[in-house]
Amino acid sequence: MEHDTTNYQAIARDLAREFAPRAAHWDRTRSYCWQNVAELADRGLMGMTIPEAYGGQGASYYDVVLVVEEIAKVCALTARIVVEANMGGISAVMAYGTPEQKAFCAPIVRAGDKPAICITEPGAGSAATEMTTTARRVGDRYILNGRKHWITGGGVSKLHLVFARVLNEYGVEEGIGGFIVYRDTERDVQPDGFEIVRHERTLGLCGMPEAELVFNDVEVDSALALIPPSGFRHGFADLMAAYNSQRVGAGSVALGLAAGALDHAKRYLLSRHQFGRPIAEFQGLQWMLADMDVGVQASRLLLHEAAKSSGSGDHPFPDMTKAARAKLFASETAIKVVNDALQMFGARGYGDQEPLERMYRDVRMFTIGGGTAQILRTQIAGNILGMRTPQTRSGYSRGLGVPLDIEAAE
Repeated sequence: MEHDTTNYQAIARDLAREFAPRAAHWDRTRSYCWQNVAELADRGLMGMTIPEAYGGQGASYYDVVLVVEEIAKVCALTARIVVEANMGGISAVMAYGTPEQKAFCAPIVRAGDKPAICITEPGAGSAATEMTTTARRVGDRYILNGRKHWITGGGVSKLHLVFARVLNEYGVEEGIGGFIVYRDTERDVQPDGFEIVRHERTLGLCGMPEAELVFNDVEVDSALALIPPSGFRHGFADLMAAYNSQRVGAGSVALGLAAGALDHAKRYLLSRHQFGRPIAEFQGLQWMLADMDVGVQASRLLLHEAAKSSGSGDHPFPDMTKAARAKLFASETAIKVVNDALQMFGARGYGDQEPLERMYRDVRMFTIGGGTAQILRTQIAGNILGMRTPQTRSGYSRGLGVPLDIEAAE
């Protein structure tokens, strides 16, 4: 199916109308939205950034941002799946993977899988290079041992991109690499030693599992080791560059939530009457609405700029600082916009008869996951000042050349 940017947006709007009535169900039952995923796959929105040579459409990150915003207006859970199926881990595979790795992963994602990026550990959040999970080379395979925490999609994802400290045959560390681990969720078949030990009960985005995974002597064929251009020694920075696209995607979910809340607010202000007139005539509420609109528009511009900053060749991902700036602003703005919209609804907004109660809980995650607001500020400031920050120095001192800017990685 061929699409242009306008068509992608039109498809997303059509699907959003179908997704809207179901969103409360996924939230209330804390269930994964398999029905929505099937429709996304059928319309070509899963793996849309995968190159045409591997069955995808070669869509841009800008195309994905447009789609994510439309869907997030009605269902942040589904929008988040669109992000994971087009950015982040699958982007790293398409940029750095071998032809065989790309051919293996592409059809799985296009069929509806949301790859899981396995970075965060119980003792390694923002300081990602302090991870203790290891991958030791033994002949033609690697043996994974370790524990990953807050892994989005754990239990529903088939593909897992597991980050681990790479040890050679003699136990000498070579750096950090990514390893593709496959779990057949349909038949509940997984590699020996791979176990899902816990699911977190979250405030929002309740249909998305957040899991703790254990790897106990899990064997991974060396053909599934994702080795970036810089190799294991300095390649973690290459792999994390792919995470900039995921940040743009996460910011776009926040934008969609804010835009959806703004739409609800406009509708309510025009329909609700008090003191003999529509409350849209009250100047105090008009000013709130204007501020909300400015925030949404500014977030959109920053995210579009970040998405369009991606290049090709050695720099296929969005600019790191533009991605951080966009996610920071969009996520914090979205919390305020959704909160103000709920305030306009009064008690009605506080109850679950309106979607704002759910949106208020959903939006709170986006200043935490994918880089906390505080870490993003540190990263942006370091770029402005042209200096490494305390968060980056420990990574460089270990010879890894890695900015430590991850928290609750997707």
